Amino acid sequence: MTRGKRMLGLLAPLALSGQTMAAEPPVTTVTTIGMIADVASEVGGECADVSAIMGPGVDPHLYQASARDVATLQQAEQIFYSGYSLEGQLGNVLERFAEITPTVAVAPSSIDTASLITVQDVYGIDPHLWMDASLWAQIIPTLADAFVEVRPDCEADIRANADAYASQLEALHGWIEESIATIPEEQRILVTAHDAFNYYGRAYGIEVAGIQGISTETETGVADIRRMTQVVIEREVPAVFIESTINPRTVQAVIDAAREKGHEVEIGGQLYSDAMGEAGTAGGTYIGMLHANTRHIVEALGGEPAALPETLEGWAERWEIPTS
Repeated sequence: MTRGKRMLGLLAPLALSGQTMAAEPPVTTVTTIGMIADVASEVGGECADVSAIMGPGVDPHLYQASARDVATLQQAEQIFYSGYSLEGQLGNVLERFAEITPTVAVAPSSIDTASLITVQDVYGIDPHLWMDASLWAQIIPTLADAFVEVRPDCEADIRANADAYASQLEALHGWIEESIATIPEEQRILVTAHDAFNYYGRAYGIEVAGIQGISTETETGVADIRRMTQVVIEREVPAVFIESTINPRTVQAVIDAAREKGHEVEIGGQLYSDAMGEAGTAGGTYIGMLHANTRHIVEALGGEPAALPETLEGWAERWEIPTS
């Protein structure tokens, strides 16, 4: 046998081995909201190709699935949605897809019912669980398990990603708590367009008051404006907040009504409630969403944001966010 043929004989098994051990493509994952998509991207890493149906400024309570959404869902290998009726009518579509595609309602699958906030409306359960970083972190193992189920060869990387990201959310939770505590106690009240911040208030020690209810499907009435105006005046609230997914007219109506009665109140900033910011920005990440919200709230209500913990320095450096 010539030397060339001998080398080909040795290389052939290696070539076959390379073919059998070739990495699988990233799992095609579709989520409803960005707050799931970003966490899923962090956990899945290079083993997942994650996209969200609902982008910045989109209100999930009012969302209706388009033909394009259905086509996107049809191409998915797995689907993640929040649950507890957050996605409104889209929930019916997702239930049908669950019969043919692995589909996970991450909130009911991850978070103990004892931690939920019940409400007296059509929802029954307040679905805005991502407002408490310690609660939302509980979806991480659920997402990791779902990824490992379809990409078992990626398990080591997925578990490592999950542990690292869980540490970041733990640090974020502590930072928010410390920052909110700097607001003078008498000014520790968060007035927003709708009741999306109850978990935030409970977790971080700030009273919350929404002009509208849990869902944005209901119309805000004159009585709601009057009620909130009275709260703002009696509590001498210095700032109220608009939301990225809701028309600011109701908040402006409260500001105008309070001003007519001699109380000056300003807009403290725009908060992310039911959607994150634009992709490619710090606000387009889950950590950045809560970080931006907290800075607006703390600074407008008379507090001072704490220095970011070391665990979040990598995130801050990536987005050029000051750590102190």
